[in-house]
Amino acid sequence: MESSLAPAAPLLILSCFGVSQVVADSLTAPVNVTIKSLKANSGVVTWDIPEGDTVIGFAITQQKKDVRMLRFIQEVNTTTRSCALWDLEEETDYIVHVQSISMSGPSPPSEPLQFRTPKEAETQTSKNKDEVTMEEVGQTNQLRAGELIIIVVVLIMWAGVIALFCRQYDIIKDNEPNNNKDKAKNSSECSTPEHPSGGLLRSKV
Repeated sequence: MESSLAPAAPLLILSCFGVSQVVADSLTAPVNVTIKSLKANSGVVTWDIPEGDTVIGFAITQQKKDVRMLRFIQEVNTTTRSCALWDLEEETDYIVHVQSISMSGPSPPSEPLQFRTPKEAETQTSKNKDEVTMEEVGQTNQLRAGELIIIVVVLIMWAGVIALFCRQYDIIKDNEPNNNKDKAKNSSECSTPEHPSGGLLRSKV
């Protein structure tokens, strides 16, 4: 078993190098290669394809700076213009190349894109800031709603006080004639009684 598998490995490696050297003359390299949504352990590389190129897929080469080990990502039968990068290491420099793939082969590689992943703590801090901002917006909305409710309640209370005052004023106004009559009656009853003949009663000595 070991003797039969030994020669197969170098043949596979040679075939891979052979494919990588085949470049389609009709294709141009992707342009506007950028990195987005960069985190400590992941990111998304995006690019554009020049007009007129018939592309059936893409190939991404990801490499740590100053390290020979590569990650090769290839996908065909797609019109996607982005690719997710995963298993990145925080605070590490990376270099990315993008190639277009046509029926005749891959294009030349794009201009190298170099980026550095942030710290995990920095990513978490940025996330917490966004969460705090959303919480502050929610609290502001709650405060505004509470202020509106208080204003409405105060207006209703004032309206009730004014209505009660008007009602009491009307009752007091209606009772004023009756009070005048009672005062006149009481004053007549308290006056000195007169004699039927018109003279005052005098006591006999």
